[in-house]
Amino acid sequence: MADTGGHGSTAVRTPGGTPGAALLQVEDLTSAYGAVRALDGVTLSAEAGRITAVLGANGAGKTTLLRTVSGLVRCVSGRVTLDGEDITSAPVESMVGRGMAHVPEGRGVIAELTVDENLRVGSLFRGKVARSEFDRIYDLFPRIAERRDQPAHVLSGGERQMLVIGRALLAQPRVLLLDEPSLGLAPRIVAQIFGLLRRLVDAEGLSVLLVEQNARSALSVADVGVVLNLGRVVVTDSARTLMADEDLRHAYLGF
Repeated sequence: MADTGGHGSTAVRTPGGTPGAALLQVEDLTSAYGAVRALDGVTLSAEAGRITAVLGANGAGKTTLLRTVSGLVRCVSGRVTLDGEDITSAPVESMVGRGMAHVPEGRGVIAELTVDENLRVGSLFRGKVARSEFDRIYDLFPRIAERRDQPAHVLSGGERQMLVIGRALLAQPRVLLLDEPSLGLAPRIVAQIFGLLRRLVDAEGLSVLLVEQNARSALSVADVGVVLNLGRVVVTDSARTLMADEDLRHAYLGF
């Protein structure tokens, strides 16, 4: 096992591959809920054309990290930059226009609206959106294309996850924040969704910051893994190296 510096410290190990400029940069980020510190000096980066998986047990701070990055939670200290622009204090409603889309945990569709109407909600801020852009989402997710005129409440869990990801992609983000997309889904559906993410990243240079408790699946498609424990970064390294590190996997990732 590579040295992780102990369970309470941070080891940053340079990820494999050719390093590029960070599209999203999180620097010494601290967030709290009242007296409870959920993030404690977190630093990480996410590059264009890469999937960065944030892993760790329940309570590690993964969801708080995404919520702080997207402005839903205000940090106590630290900084978040997007393509060099400081967005730490930017209004949450401005994030989509800046090129960031956040898909929270829970597959939040509007049950009474049709699939097509749910997709249109994701494009409202952009004004007129070409039909070809909706067709592209349906091409990416044929299962929801078959249900485009049906109300969202009839969708399965996997179909709802495809719908909310498709809705986020209609915003044409440069950075996509995904919170536990595999939660409650069958392994086959998880593999389909993660495979699609990998293809989008490779083809379009999208940057994905993926929060997952299913570490094995996440590392199978990610380029870089960041392991959190009790609000702190334990280690950052290539996904391949983390997958091979048996001691670290047993200590922090549960497999």
